[in-house]
Amino acid sequence: MKQTNKSVKPANRPERISRAERKAALLAQLEQQRVDILVCSDYLQRSASPLDQKWRSIKLPLYAAGGLLAYKFVRRPGGVMAAGRKALAGYMLFRKLKLLSNVVT
Repeated sequence: MKQTNKSVKPANRPERISRAERKAALLAQLEQQRVDILVCSDYLQRSASPLDQKWRSIKLPLYAAGGLLAYKFVRRPGGVMAAGRKALAGYMLFRKLKLLSNVVT
């Protein structure tokens, strides 16, 4: 079948809008997106405020406990190394058991 170079015009082609109209429509859409972002951020702040208040109440004790643990581990690093070796061995054992369960099933 031979192709022709004639372009086919669609029957219901939309009217061309001017550049100023298109710019106004885009600016209106941008403004609406900004309003949506403001509304969503306000909703997020109201939703997360209970979590923020609880975090503020436990933040200082957690920092103090972390500082004490860090001081203890700096003074005696052997305990940290032993715990690290045990954690690595446990992780490797977990991976091997997972692989074994996949082979069995």
